[in-house]
Amino acid sequence: MNIKRSGYYLIALFMAAFFLSTSCKKNKSQANMPTVVTGLQLTNTAKLGAVITDNLGKSVYFFSKDAAATSVCTGTCAVTWPPFYKENPTIGTGLAATDFGVITRTDGAKQTTYKGWPLYYYSLDVNAGDTNGDAFVNLWAVGKADYTVMFANAQLVGLDGVQYNDQGVAATVSSQYITDPAGHTLYMFSKDTHNTNTFTKADLSNDTVWPMDQVMAVGSIPTVLDKTQFTTINVFGKTQLVYKGHPLYLLGQDALTRGSTKGVSFPIPGAAIWKVTNSTTVVL
Repeated sequence: MNIKRSGYYLIALFMAAFFLSTSCKKNKSQANMPTVVTGLQLTNTAKLGAVITDNLGKSVYFFSKDAAATSVCTGTCAVTWPPFYKENPTIGTGLAATDFGVITRTDGAKQTTYKGWPLYYYSLDVNAGDTNGDAFVNLWAVGKADYTVMFANAQLVGLDGVQYNDQGVAATVSSQYITDPAGHTLYMFSKDTHNTNTFTKADLSNDTVWPMDQVMAVGSIPTVLDKTQFTTINVFGKTQLVYKGHPLYLLGQDALTRGSTKGVSFPIPGAAIWKVTNSTTVVL
């Protein structure tokens, strides 16, 4: 009987030592986990691939209504979508420090930007790697470093100062429109044919007026848009982005200014010779 008791005692001691050791390792591991936000990084997610997160793995987002170089998410919006800001953030591998900036919000607080887009958290993201805010009401996009395009939602204002809708008709209304990754407006030319640029001259002498949107290849596309509708064409040795068969251009007079949409009234107001593109654009 004493032998049995001795055996049970040894087993109990072994189990206690095992659990104590495991607990110590777990506590040590938890102690090594970051608990303070120090910057931004790329985090791989099963659903959306590499997205921009803070160093704790919490995703950040772009708001399509932030078409210009400011944030319009204020009040209750900023409660659901808390602005992200970190002074002198650490920047993870795959991100360029030059793509980050800072704006001052209307309440005087600062906010970090990426390629001109103010960054936000989504209050309903609970765990590291959550992307629950992506495509929310077709206005939000999770932050990614390899977007080929982004999209904006705002009032279009032509070169003539008149307000227009996405069909080139004078109207006071917010319209969705596709931009390059930094928020510069992209246009289609009404005289182009399917996958064919009929505007750019062979010597590229008019490419400064309506520069082709040149890309290396089609990368990530915001999920509110259909990636299969994007492709590229070769135009005099340049690779131009195409959406639904429409070659895409920037306008020189927009001067790479976020939120500038002067092309919707160029060259004849109301003629809709150049138009923005969006999810409702008809396939050419």
